[in-house]
Amino acid sequence: MRALQRYRIHLGTAAFVLHRLAGLGLILYLLLHIWVIHHLITGKESFDATMEFFNTGLFKFFEVGLVGIIFYHLWNGLRVTVIDMGILVERQKALFGVAVVLWLASWGVVGYAMLTKVGGLLSAVARVGGGWAS
Repeated sequence: MRALQRYRIHLGTAAFVLHRLAGLGLILYLLLHIWVIHHLITGKESFDATMEFFNTGLFKFFEVGLVGIIFYHLWNGLRVTVIDMGILVERQKALFGVAVVLWLASWGVVGYAMLTKVGGLLSAVARVGGGWAS
């Protein structure tokens, strides 16, 4: 037990644990997504009721959190891939810092777009088929 009391959590350990937790979060989201899509089979009323439940302000923040999980898993996964290829192995901490900056920047931009009128504008453009999406 004394060995556990003296154990220091290093940056690499924290990155590893967060990466695993992000992966588990993505798996949970995938299962939830499959459950929601299942309601398409059971009928329009069932699907509409499910979508109405998820179309609340609370779940909008959960969606922003999901985007944060996706971006963390993306940038840290790319960092791990670069290190596994033998590139920048001696600069792992700096590379993790770059991954964190990219994660927070991309999450901030996309989260802002999701929570403001910008997100509504982008979805309207995608529905109409205009802009860069066409």
